Amino acid sequence: MSHTPHELHEEFPELSSKITEMKQSDPHFGKLADEYHEVNRAVHRAETLVEPMEELAEVEMRKKRAALKDELYQMLTA
Repeated sequence: MSHTPHELHEEFPELSSKITEMKQSDPHFGKLADEYHEVNRAVHRAETLVEPMEELAEVEMRKKRAALKDELYQMLTA
């Protein structure tokens, strides 16, 4: 288990400028990026026990974060 936040710009440093550009030009991408950020922060708070939660809920949030990350990556590389 990692206690490091998985920010999009850190996950895809080679696509950092494209992430910024797409957040501004593509409302759907921006909405997904915001959702990813919210889920990512919730996972990080759970991992660091700032806001502990049941293990199953944390696992489900990690799955959601991964799915959002995959979708965002697909949009960035399309």
